[in-house]
Amino acid sequence: MTSRLLLSLLLLGLAACRRSDAGPAPAILPTLPVAVVRVEQESWPILLESPATVRPAERASLAARLTGTVTRFPFGLGQAVAAGDILVTLNAPEAEARVRQTQAQLAEAERNADRARTLVEKGVNAPDSLRDAEDRLRYAQAATAEAEALLSHATVRAPFAGVITEKYVLPGDLATPGAALLVLESTQHLRAEGAIPEQAAVSLHPGDPLPVLLDSTAAPLPGRIEEISAAADNVSRTVLVKVALPAGTARSGQFARLQVTNGKADLLLVPAAAVSRFGQMERVFVIEQGRASLRLVKTGRIAGDRVEILSGLTAGESLVARPPAALRDGQPVTVTP
Repeated sequence: MTSRLLLSLLLLGLAACRRSDAGPAPAILPTLPVAVVRVEQESWPILLESPATVRPAERASLAARLTGTVTRFPFGLGQAVAAGDILVTLNAPEAEARVRQTQAQLAEAERNADRARTLVEKGVNAPDSLRDAEDRLRYAQAATAEAEALLSHATVRAPFAGVITEKYVLPGDLATPGAALLVLESTQHLRAEGAIPEQAAVSLHPGDPLPVLLDSTAAPLPGRIEEISAAADNVSRTVLVKVALPAGTARSGQFARLQVTNGKADLLLVPAAAVSRFGQMERVFVIEQGRASLRLVKTGRIAGDRVEILSGLTAGESLVARPPAALRDGQPVTVTP
C-alpha cells in the first residue's frame, strides 16, 4: 500500500513538471485584410550622370585698348548692368591731343580743297591740282576717323546685359593696351557644360532635350543641347556638350550633372509604399500560402512612386501594398480588392 502511494505521488510530480516546462500556449494572430501588388519586371533606360559646370553663354573679359588712367569705375562685383552702360572711363590725354591734331589737319585740307576747286573752275589751275587737294582731304578724313575711334576706347561700355564677376582695376590705376579691366557674364543664358562618354553621345544632336540635375533642385531641369563637339577627346574618350538651362534656375560656376541615356535594363519595380524600413533594414511582406512572410530587400533607384528592388524578390511574387503597422511575420491575411 505504501509503495503504491509513493508511485502515485511520483507520477503526479512528473506531470506537474511537464506542464510547467511547456509554458503558456502561443497567441493566435488575427487575420488582417491587405491590398496586394505583384512584383513587375520592366525595361527602363540606363542613366549615366556626367559632371558638368554651369557657365554663361555670353562671357566677356574687357580689356583696355589704349593707355590711360582709370577715372571712373562705378560698378562693384556682382552688380547688374544693362547693355550699353558705361563701365570704365579712362583719361587718355595723348589720344585726345591726337584727335585735336587730326581735326586741325582736316580743316586745313577742306579749305585747300575748296580753294583748288574754285581755281580750277575759273581756269586758273589745272584739274590735277584739284585731284591732289581732294586726295589730301580724304587722307585727313581717314586720320581723323582713326584718332576718334581710338579715343572712343577710353569709354568702356557693356556689350550685353549681365553682372560683373571679376574686377581688376580701381579709379586711379593705369590701364594699358591688352590689360584686363573686368569680366562680365550674362545671367539670362546659362549652360551646363560637361564631357559625356563618346558611346553615350552617339545619338545626341543639337536641339535634343537633356535633363540636368543641380544640387539645389530635387528634380532634373529640362535642358536642351545647344552645342556638341564633333570630335571626341583622344585621352578621356569623351565629347564636350553644352546644354542650355531655363532662365533663373542656376548660377554661374554651379556644379551640375548631365543625365544621359545609355541603353536599357530590366528592373524589378514595386510601389515605394510596399517597402518599410526598420533602422538600416528594408523589408517587405510577401504573400505565401495566405500568410504574410517578412523578407529583407535591397532597393535601388526611385522611379516616380515606385522603387527598384536589387535583391530579395523575384518577378511575379505578391506583396502587401501598404503593410499595416500591426502586421507580423507569419500572420494570416485576406486579399482585398
